[in-house]
Order: sequence, then structure tokens, then C-alpha cells
Amino acid sequence: MPTTQPYTRQQPRPLSSVQMARFVAQGFLRLDGVVPQEMNDEAVGVFDGPLPEVPYGTPVDKAFPEGGFARRLLGLPEVAGALAGLVGPEPTVDHHFVHARRAYEGRAQSLHADAIIDVRPDAFDVQLMYYPQEVTADMGGTLVVPGTHLRRINESDIGRYQNLRGQTRLTCPAGTVLLLHHGIWHSGRRNDSDRTRHMYKIRFNPAVPQVRLWDTGDLDSPAVIEELARTFPWCEPAAARLETYNRILLWRTLTGDPGFDIDHWATRITNRPTTRSHA
Repeated sequence: MPTTQPYTRQQPRPLSSVQMARFVAQGFLRLDGVVPQEMNDEAVGVFDGPLPEVPYGTPVDKAFPEGGFARRLLGLPEVAGALAGLVGPEPTVDHHFVHARRAYEGRAQSLHADAIIDVRPDAFDVQLMYYPQEVTADMGGTLVVPGTHLRRINESDIGRYQNLRGQTRLTCPAGTVLLLHHGIWHSGRRNDSDRTRHMYKIRFNPAVPQVRLWDTGDLDSPAVIEELARTFPWCEPAAARLETYNRILLWRTLTGDPGFDIDHWATRITNRPTTRSHA
């Protein structure tokens, strides 16, 4: 006869270097359908009620009690592994909130980056966005402009822009999670469907240096450079060099390798000769 196996928490699935490089280049990682359907079914009821108050800077284990919905969401192997690679162990919670776009709401957010301008070159916060329902095209979804996270702006400085080349408007299966760099340009789109669209957001602040927190076994893979060097349609090739330079600086920080470079962009810019010419 088959025996019943005791429940054990699954181990986090760590990010690879290629996935980290993709995050550094794009400003987000997308985990499609990683939340089980029974949790998605539970989520809508949870989000229709009040969320617990979480003061700024509260550690995750104190912000979200063991066994509660948010804690179980963060404990899923793909989610836990990605968060560990991006912000490390025991991050603190900045805030959490449920965004609900009602049926036929008829308005959308302006394009923006969250919070005040943040120019930290050696650290970043991560925003988790969880979608418990399938998001179809007529439901609007979250619009994200890949690769914009290192082009610093202050909140709605870009609010006058309606569409940018290369933007993506999220359509996804139920149970999808997005993990975003805090600087990414994004907006919540208008809901033209007959269903309310829910999105649950948690912002995390790292509590440790964000250096080699992922599985670095593929750190020397050529695919890492391919990810870091990719370009996006919203900026012309010459302007894209600034994005490449900023990614190089961030990758140097994340890997602890001050000599990392792509096509000598950072090397030539940081060159400070100290030997006097005798000409």
C-alpha cells in the first residue's frame, strides 16, 4: 500500500548568473504561473479584506506570520530563490499593497518610477508583483519598459509619455510573479474587461550587501555578456551605451569584480592616468 509522505518545505530554486544578468539588463524577472491554483483561488478573498499593517523596515518573518498567505507566497521555491538572489537573506519590507482595477474603470496610471529619485549605484530594492488571476489583453495589466531602470527619473517625470517603443503590457497566466528593480518605468493599464484585476505588491529592502547571492556556477558563460549587452528599442544605439555602462557598474558591484567590462566602456571612462608624460 502507498504510504503518506510528511509535508516538507521545498528548497528555494536559486537564480543563475544568466538570470541575474537578464535582471540587470531588463530591470525585471518574470516567473509565469509559479503560484499553485489553490493559492490563487484563496488570494482574491484575502485581497478583498484589509491587509495587516507593516511598518517600514520590518523583517519579513515579523511582517508576515508563518502560515499566512504572504509568507507562503514568499516561501514558494521559485519566488524564494529569486528573492534570495536579488536581495539576500532576511530583507526588510518597505510596504505592501493590493492594487485593484475595477471592471470598465476607464483610466490608467501615468508612466512612472516608484518613490523619489534613487541614485544608489551599489544597491537596489526589489518590488514583487503577484497576479492571482489570468491577465488578458482587455484587462490591461502592468505596462513595463524593459531596460529603463538605470535611467534615473523622479516619479512621474515621464508621465507625459503614453507609449514607448519596446514596452511590454503584461498578459500572463494566473499565479505569475514579477520581480522588478525599484527604478523600472511602469504603469497600471486601464481595465476594459468585466472583471476586477488584482495585483499584490511588496517592496523589499536588502539587509546585506548584494554580492554573489545567487548560484554563480555559470558566471563565465558567454550568455552572461549576451544578456548584459542587449539593447532595447526605446533608446537609439548611441544612447544605449549609457545603459551598457550603467549595467557594467552594477554587475561589478553584484559580482565583486571591479575589473569586469564589456568592450572597454567602463575602463576607458574610469581611466585616471597617474604617470606624467616626459614628452
